[in-house]
Amino acid sequence: MKKSFKLFTSLISLAIMSGCADSSSHASLQTSDKTSSSKPNVIVMIVDDAGYNDFSFMDSQEMQTPHIDQLASQGVVFTDAHTSGTVCAPSRAGLMAGRYQHRFGFSGNLPGKTMSNPNLGIPASEYTLANLFQDNDYNTFAIGKWHLGAHETLRPNVRGFDEFYGFLAGHRSYFPTYDPSEGIHERVVVENNQPVEFEGYLTDVLADKAIDYIEQSKDEPFFMYYAPLAVHGPMHAKKEMIAKYKKQNHPRPILAAMTESLDDSVGRISQKLREENLMDNTVIIFLSDNGGGNYNNTNNFPLNGYKGLKFEGGHRVPFFISWPEKVNGGEIFNGLTSALDIYATSEAILGFDPQATKAHDGVNLLPFIRSTDVNASNQTPHEKLFWQKDNNASMRDGDNKLVVVGERIALFDLSVDIGESNDISKQHPARVARMLKELQNWYLQFPQPRWKESNEWAQVTVEKHLAILETRKAKFKTPEQLRKYLSTRK
Repeated sequence: MKKSFKLFTSLISLAIMSGCADSSSHASLQTSDKTSSSKPNVIVMIVDDAGYNDFSFMDSQEMQTPHIDQLASQGVVFTDAHTSGTVCAPSRAGLMAGRYQHRFGFSGNLPGKTMSNPNLGIPASEYTLANLFQDNDYNTFAIGKWHLGAHETLRPNVRGFDEFYGFLAGHRSYFPTYDPSEGIHERVVVENNQPVEFEGYLTDVLADKAIDYIEQSKDEPFFMYYAPLAVHGPMHAKKEMIAKYKKQNHPRPILAAMTESLDDSVGRISQKLREENLMDNTVIIFLSDNGGGNYNNTNNFPLNGYKGLKFEGGHRVPFFISWPEKVNGGEIFNGLTSALDIYATSEAILGFDPQATKAHDGVNLLPFIRSTDVNASNQTPHEKLFWQKDNNASMRDGDNKLVVVGERIALFDLSVDIGESNDISKQHPARVARMLKELQNWYLQFPQPRWKESNEWAQVTVEKHLAILETRKAKFKTPEQLRKYLSTRK
């Protein structure tokens, strides 16, 4: 097996040295023949670092999310849905582009300060999901976390969004910590390109803005990218909610309080849609940007792993689509699905043929959830999906899951081992060799990453993977802990 991995690493090195070119391009847009009044509104709700088992529609016994559950109940819940990355920025880049983010060198999280660098983010040449809607006469709104480039050429207002209210960084305080008079920076809240003050709790404020935008566009079709920070750290919640859950002896009182605020916000947005008679013809796509983190006390049961890792817990996420006018509610879909499919599905919503607007890696999900063919629900949008970041990679081939960590290779059969606890690689060497070759070939399509996270983080991530594979505690989980660990071994 070690020989196979050396082949993998040599091919990766070859790809980096050669700087494989991205040859894809998008076709000229067609004009939609739909009238403005018939166009559905589309809202992508992408929450942050949420656990697979931290919503009651996903069978959580500890988190009650009645408003989110109501939306899920009127749509289709996807049980085997995945993001294209295992951390925030790459995952969001893949969703916004509809393509594996590796195609434009965006395999890792952005460095901390990106304001002055036009190369740190989704390249300006990339046609985005927002561009697709804007070019088809939709009002387009982005709310909350961006994290896809802070340079003036990469911000939401020049990437297809008419309006933006939020912040450019990967996280910030939930309270008004930053002074707008300091000018624009990554963590200050901005409205378009102007720093603004806000009062209260950020999750509530972002929902207020979403409601304002719905009011503004209630008579015209709109696309909304609603990206609240919740439940990403810092672990900030309203004091009265924390006190309520502590009084109940809740095992995770702060996360429960943050989740309740998120659920209340989704409820208020839903209520506004109902009040304006927009709910039936509004497509709502709900998902988390990656698996729940181990730092914020989330629960990914029954999956193994968490944010940043190539086990299912790092990239399998809660995901549903609601469209009451076109999609029956109360349905469950078990096929292999990706957040990359949001772009392709949006093409179909707008009346385009597959791949009509650009070359992408997604699949239109509508035939799987709207078909009258009884066999459609037994089919799968994807036979295979892939993940890679730093020294770690994985792939799905149906229920077969290959995980590559450094020189360690593991294989799991998810049909009987969804928790990835039983490595069967030694029993199936031919299957491992075939999947490893496919993973190598997939990776070799791409140009070299345009930036990398620190070597320390790469070592930390390998150690976290190995600790799970070896059923032991990780020796270090942060760069600081790594430095301390290395100092004791001198």
